[in-house]
Amino acid sequence: MKRIGILTGGGDAPGLNAVIRAVTVSAIDSGYEVLGFLRGWAGMLEKDYEILTKERVYDIHRQGGTILYSSRTNVAKVKDGFEIVKRNLADLNVYCLVAAGGEDTLGVAKKLADAGGNVVGVPKTIDNDVNATDYTFGFDTAINRVMEALDRLHTTTEAHQRIMVVEIMGRHAGWMALHGGMAGGAHYIAIPEVPFDTDEIEKLCRERYAAGKKYAMVAIAEGAEDPKLTAKLQRSAEKDSFGHIRLGSGRGIAEVVAEELQERTGIETRHIQLGHLQRGGDPTAFDRVLGTRLGVKVVEMINAGEFGKMAALRGGEMEAVPLADAVGELKTVPPGRLDVAKRFFG
Repeated sequence: MKRIGILTGGGDAPGLNAVIRAVTVSAIDSGYEVLGFLRGWAGMLEKDYEILTKERVYDIHRQGGTILYSSRTNVAKVKDGFEIVKRNLADLNVYCLVAAGGEDTLGVAKKLADAGGNVVGVPKTIDNDVNATDYTFGFDTAINRVMEALDRLHTTTEAHQRIMVVEIMGRHAGWMALHGGMAGGAHYIAIPEVPFDTDEIEKLCRERYAAGKKYAMVAIAEGAEDPKLTAKLQRSAEKDSFGHIRLGSGRGIAEVVAEELQERTGIETRHIQLGHLQRGGDPTAFDRVLGTRLGVKVVEMINAGEFGKMAALRGGEMEAVPLADAVGELKTVPPGRLDVAKRFFG
């Protein structure tokens, strides 16, 4: 019996279990046995896996996280890593590997495909920054978490007549800060794609207070920058195996901006990093359905021999697109999209 393998790499995202369930059920119905590799590419390198059955994945689409666990392991940084992966796939009689992840995980999948391995991808990231797909699963759940947090912060911030600066995930792409901030009624939004000016935030806050609206909510992506404040940031020098500096530690942008605003205006200003709260909890209906559709699609792709490709949502339909189209360049917020939100600043 041929086998299909599946792994989940990088940061967890609500909807991963929906993908695992859909791949498992669809693959078994197509006559395959399914191996779930644990902890992403680490499990693939170490032959650490479990056999997935329909009973094992029953109803897991309702759960957040991933039953296969995850890690940020980079096969390219392991000596002979791709040869080890290919050998392990052959030893385990795995006909094709399904890699569910963001740009880093899919980048490894592309290199494996280039090296002759049968692999297909599923786009996953709460940041929504993977190219060649309209949306990634996990994004809808995450922006709903941001919206809910902002809704709650509005009440306490207004009660104390404070300024609240909320830091939202988004290293290079501002999708989460933009969508979550708009839905949650932020009075100012800053994203990585467009440098911001703290002077503008100060002016906005002063105008709100002068008009009797004595509180303000600022939504700011963790990767957003005011060039004048760069020297005051104290971010960790630690990097993961893909070379990314760890954000969310040290003095991040929200803390620095909050200090600046309080010093300049004399208004009590607080900051909060939503951090991993944005990843947690059960997926929304949209992400459960999207994950399910993607999982079914990749098994169809495997049956058709469409390797080296990724399942994608495009114009509401599922399509197979080359992995090369999905990696190498992030999908960032296009010019002008922030202008829609700016209509409601203040």
